[in-house]
Amino acid sequence: MHLEMLRSHPITTPDVSAVGDALAALAECAQVCTLCADACLAEDMVADLRACIRLNQDCADVCATAERVVARRVAGDDAVVDAVLRACVAACSACATECERHADMHEHCRICAEACRKCEEACTRLLGAAA
Repeated sequence: MHLEMLRSHPITTPDVSAVGDALAALAECAQVCTLCADACLAEDMVADLRACIRLNQDCADVCATAERVVARRVAGDDAVVDAVLRACVAACSACATECERHADMHEHCRICAEACRKCEEACTRLLGAAA
């Protein structure tokens, strides 16, 4: 649906697939990170997961913000879009790295790391498309 909306928008999007992929990955990552933080809080070893929970929450917030900024096509400031995408790449990378540390013990961390890496790649691709 988001690709159809992007194509119907009066403002031309140079690389519709890169924008669409980024929007989908951002939405998914925000949701998965929120769920992973909640799952970590339910674990018996919650104290050992504090860094993971914090990074999950930060990544979810950054991805949700980036999704909204990237979706706005009217009178956008390229520098702001670039900055939010770079922040998202950093947040996703940090969260994925932390979740990978726990992936053997917690399936939710494995799933989260995968979503973060996918989002990191989609945002990096979009940054490259804008260059």
